[in-house]
Amino acid sequence: MMRSITCALGLALLSSPALAETRCETVLRQLSRQLADATCFESTDLTTTNGATTPANNSLPGLPLLAFTPQTDRAVIAPGAARRPPITKVVPGLQISARFADDATGQGRFLLRLPDGWNGSLVVAGASGTRSEFNGDFAWSDFVLQKGFAYASQNKGVLNAQLSSAADALACRLNPTSPTWVKFYDNEAGQPFTRWRDFMVAAAEVARHGVQARYGARPRHTYAVGTSNGGYQVRRAIETAPELFDGGVDWEGTFVDAQGPNLLTDLPAAVLNYPDYAASSASATSTAAKNIRAAGYPPDIKAGAVSFWGSHSTSFWEVTQCQWQKRLDAAWDTYGNDGTATYNYTERLSKSDVGAQLAAIATTGRIKRPLITVAGTMDALLPIDHHARAYARLVRARSDRDDDEKGERGRHGPGREDMPPYRLYEVQNGNHIEAYADTFPELELIQPHAQRAFELLVRHVEQRTPLPPDQCIGRGGLIVDAPSAVGSCPNLLVP
Repeated sequence: MMRSITCALGLALLSSPALAETRCETVLRQLSRQLADATCFESTDLTTTNGATTPANNSLPGLPLLAFTPQTDRAVIAPGAARRPPITKVVPGLQISARFADDATGQGRFLLRLPDGWNGSLVVAGASGTRSEFNGDFAWSDFVLQKGFAYASQNKGVLNAQLSSAADALACRLNPTSPTWVKFYDNEAGQPFTRWRDFMVAAAEVARHGVQARYGARPRHTYAVGTSNGGYQVRRAIETAPELFDGGVDWEGTFVDAQGPNLLTDLPAAVLNYPDYAASSASATSTAAKNIRAAGYPPDIKAGAVSFWGSHSTSFWEVTQCQWQKRLDAAWDTYGNDGTATYNYTERLSKSDVGAQLAAIATTGRIKRPLITVAGTMDALLPIDHHARAYARLVRARSDRDDDEKGERGRHGPGREDMPPYRLYEVQNGNHIEAYADTFPELELIQPHAQRAFELLVRHVEQRTPLPPDQCIGRGGLIVDAPSAVGSCPNLLVP
């Protein structure tokens, strides 16, 4: 009798409102083996209209400056504030932030937003550069949350950077004339770029469990989105994890191929020739300008005294080359041997393991789910012919090769119409850095087209509507179902 009374009392206490689990507690309990140092809060609005959505820079305790910079990160890939689309809907729900529990480095981070008005599907975002899990807050999270998608993101398993000095063997200077040096966590031991793919996949797995814990059902569909290095993560996810993803949109993804082109074949030419170009009074007919263009880069444009190429030289070219070289070809003396500009990838193939390092992270082009690439013709960090178009060529070549292999084996495998579709939508005058459109009026924004591509992908997956063909999106234009011309833009720059 006493046991029955005790059990009845226990059940009564568990059902008491005072002891009932909150929604946050329920989800965190279900994810306790996958996440560490997790925080969860009930948000009145998961969009960035709410100041609590994106934490402050340097707000993780115990880390140096620059290691964790969410407010900076969300603005890196998005248009300037005046050009961002307005947020028109309040999205209440849960926000979870944590570390991946099984990451030995302790740096891999995870973000999950679970809207109350869930539409049944999930979006998993990559992260550009060396940015945090909050990188997509302006560009992707606000957009998909207002449509009812759950949203997850990650930081590729790595923190950003910390201030350093020239004496540090792993440090990179911000540009050829800068006194500021930083050390990227991505170049430290235990941080090979192979982890980038793994954390995109891990984020999808954890997010699907989180969705199950919150809504009582797994997502009907899961989509991958990402920009730059995050776009690379999307490609690798669609190539390698079809069981987790139903399709993806990569916005100017980084192309990686040990045979080239790649960042280490292209950037040295820009770094080497830019000083001579500047010394020539920025002459478009100078040998230096011709060398930069020959390396795949779009033409320079000017806004008064400000140079488009100069902006990239100051902010991206050398520091990006340094970061990748130190990770993939550590034996090279970055600032010796006459400096970064003398790096020759072809010569280094026989003198180091850089080819094997790149081969380990190469994109294969063997997509297993529908994939859309959106890229700008004026991309001066990842030139379109050496990145977006190179990946499109790889996908086509892989598809042709697979068809040939099936024929040689005498099999009648699925026809080309049954292969997962791939599309490349080129944005005339689009550039890698959206905010540069505030300075250079010739440039076009890519974000609206990337978001439209996402809508088209969802329509294709969920309604079986064919994707529009490859096309050049003219200035002020849109992706259309029946373009007047199919294929690439004939010119990189149109006035």
